[in-house]
Amino acid sequence: MAKLYFRYGAMGASKSANALMVKHNYMERGQEALLVKPAVDARDGEKIIRSRIGVQCECELVENLDKMDLKRYSCIIVDEAQFLTKEQVMKLVYIVDELNIPVICYGLRTDFKGELFEGSKALMEVADTIEEIKTICFCGRKATMNARFDENGNVIKTGEQIVLGANDKYIALCRKHWMEGNLGNKKDK
Repeated sequence: MAKLYFRYGAMGASKSANALMVKHNYMERGQEALLVKPAVDARDGEKIIRSRIGVQCECELVENLDKMDLKRYSCIIVDEAQFLTKEQVMKLVYIVDELNIPVICYGLRTDFKGELFEGSKALMEVADTIEEIKTICFCGRKATMNARFDENGNVIKTGEQIVLGANDKYIALCRKHWMEGNLGNKKDK
């Protein structure tokens, strides 16, 4: 019986690296896994998933799933799942329940304001298995929040929900330091 998985974590928790490893594991076992992401994430190229550690792989776009023969895949792996729409999440539910193909989604739970993304909210509502991928704050505590900061090292808590970036705009913090707007030594870099 296939399942829908949502594996979430803060920025830098190795979500993309995990997605790429899962694809590799399927390949090693002679099975084909489809790697996809939402089109809005074009930071590394339209059809590229790249982890912060430099590993990358070509992928397809979630928006093109309806045009593909999905029955040939043993698994579908979705990166940047926070950017999914509720309708896209429900398409993934269909793939799991009707096509019996497991779907593993990786993404952020909340944005820089501490609010759920549409895709994350929908996945929290319907996923069969929800797992946290952990990372740490500069203080050593578990990081659960995604802080956006400006060029002066000030934490920003207003603005557009989606502003693509990586270490140049975001850092994972524990809730205490996120609430304080304390980036630790990030301000000195």
